[in-house]
Amino acid sequence: MLFRIFCLVALLSVPGIAVAQKRPAAQRVVYACPMHPDITSTKRGARCPKCGMDLRPVQKKTEPAPANDTASETASFSSMKIPNSSVYDQDGKQLDFYTDLIKGKTVAINFIFTTCTASCPPLTATFRKVQQDSGQRGLDVKLISISVDPTVDTPERLHAFAEKYNAGPGWTFVTGNKGEIDSLLKGLGVAITNKNDHTPMIMIGNDAADYWTRAYGLSSPTKLVDLISDAAGRK
Repeated sequence: MLFRIFCLVALLSVPGIAVAQKRPAAQRVVYACPMHPDITSTKRGARCPKCGMDLRPVQKKTEPAPANDTASETASFSSMKIPNSSVYDQDGKQLDFYTDLIKGKTVAINFIFTTCTASCPPLTATFRKVQQDSGQRGLDVKLISISVDPTVDTPERLHAFAEKYNAGPGWTFVTGNKGEIDSLLKGLGVAITNKNDHTPMIMIGNDAADYWTRAYGLSSPTKLVDLISDAAGRK
């Protein structure tokens, strides 16, 4: 044994000879869906099969949120953060966003664009069912769909989109100057740089009680109506 140790020390002392250092294995980047953290991939540029959002790198030392379709109260959000942006509805009527659409009301807000082929069609169809079911339950809720592509989504395009999904009275489709819409999205906490990255989340709020919660927009209509009912009952 002593002879082997002596040989190893002698070998290390010879110039030009070194023991190979084992390089740490390169860490694989894991990408996950912001809305469905259980959907992951090691492929850059992959999309979520559930909602169509681009998968994003998982931050180190960050535990992903539980993957479910329930709502979580956004205690840090307040009606005071909502800009009174100048916008237009699907009929071309100019509105002040907070004053005309939010103030004193119970609302549900989602985010869409008319050329979307991924999450927007099911999001809008779900909203239509939410509107029908809310009416049957006697809930006074206003639905708002904000376009994240205002340069394309003119009031005329939104009008046709609303008709396609049989949107009833009390459901407002919002567009406007891009600067105004960008400011509005930022105030609502959903600012994006790419329209395809828009969130399939919906916001449910009771402005009078300053109560706000968020939910996965493709949850069952029954679950969403239950959340709306809960919000409406807040004092």
